[in-house]
Amino acid sequence: MPADQYFSEKIETMPRGDLDALIDERVRYTVQYAAKHSPFYRHWFHENHIKPDEIRVHEDLFNLPIVTGKMIRNHQPPVTNNFEFLSAPWDDVFSIQETSGTSGTPKSFFLTWVDWQRYAEKYARSFVSQGFSLQDKIVVCASYGMNVGANTMTIAARRIGMGIIPIGRCTFESRVLKSYRPTSIVGSVFKLLRLARLLKAEGINPPDTSITKLVAGGESFASESRAYLSEQWGCPVYNTYGSTEGTMCGECMQLSGLHVPEDLVHLDVYDPQMQSFVPDGECGRGVLTTLLPVGGKCGTLLINYDTEDTTVVISRERCGCGRTHMRIYNPAREAETVWVHGVALNRIDIESAVFQPENMAYLTGEYETFLYDGDQPEHVVLRISVECFDPKQCDQRAVEDRLTGHLLKIKPGLSEGYHEQSFEILLNFTGPGGLELHRLKGRPKRLVDRRNQ
Repeated sequence: MPADQYFSEKIETMPRGDLDALIDERVRYTVQYAAKHSPFYRHWFHENHIKPDEIRVHEDLFNLPIVTGKMIRNHQPPVTNNFEFLSAPWDDVFSIQETSGTSGTPKSFFLTWVDWQRYAEKYARSFVSQGFSLQDKIVVCASYGMNVGANTMTIAARRIGMGIIPIGRCTFESRVLKSYRPTSIVGSVFKLLRLARLLKAEGINPPDTSITKLVAGGESFASESRAYLSEQWGCPVYNTYGSTEGTMCGECMQLSGLHVPEDLVHLDVYDPQMQSFVPDGECGRGVLTTLLPVGGKCGTLLINYDTEDTTVVISRERCGCGRTHMRIYNPAREAETVWVHGVALNRIDIESAVFQPENMAYLTGEYETFLYDGDQPEHVVLRISVECFDPKQCDQRAVEDRLTGHLLKIKPGLSEGYHEQSFEILLNFTGPGGLELHRLKGRPKRLVDRRNQ
């Protein structure tokens, strides 16, 4: 790959042995920094009988306890008087950020300007790996506020030399495309699909616009919905995964997993049910550790932090793009997983079934799913509502057969219950705007468990 396809070529293509040595050096420094500057970790080390000097290599992190989002909330106001995860003097804090708060009280994070530069470095690497250059202009359809995503992408674009159109939403007028001729849009899959429908309603064919690539982020998605989005826009769709906690991984043009910027964040995979870390190739919860360069500072650092997102380490071998940093599978939110008769069912599984190619002649792609108790013990009802362009013209029987068949194929553990009628799948068809989620504010929940548990 040409040199201009890397943002930080030396780091991104560093041989595995050298990269591991760099990671170990930064693990040692970060742990020492935490012991000196983080009230939470100083107490955490003492409480768990951890000697920071004995943490020498990244494998030593396996022996440390897991830190959760609940712990962050319990060590900040209003629970405590001080922000105990703050790990830099207030004079060094450039901005105060919060998580979305979708799973409770927002978690507070404090960023120095150097933190922002490191965050932007991660996104800049992803953008360049996806073919972005100073010739690109990108529409950012992400909220500019307490979350870090939109601002981080904006700083990253500036470092590359790209132009930014900071819309903040994906319902912008078509004149933006006509007048400014952006080359890309970043937003969630469903926002980008809605935009495509709006354009078509105006008689504009999305592939005929100036857009040459899309970047999907903000929520996980099925490969089928990505393929449909790519078809609607007539261009590739690249995946990114980021959080206020500082993950920020990105997919390159090889489309073979998301690269983790291993020199800046360390990622392990943990199976809470086994109470241990799992080897590469096995699914578990992503656990991240901030990595600071020797001599660096950090407003809020994390060690062994449970992201509550599930993933798999695909490979640590050199990618076809030339990068050596490990690749992971698109993370899925653990909060979007329900258990039915001992089988884990994630929102992505539903989405994969909805977006079967033959279904999309009738469906907009919008859907929502509810789980209910049935009328008998152990009877579970899964109701999937899908939005049609025109319910009267939809071949509902064919859509139902394809959707159900695919879901049972990828979740064979549910087949027995389905055929024995202890697990029931009901499909509901609505016209545009007929789903419950259209009446709710904020990010829609597409899989809701309404069982009495």
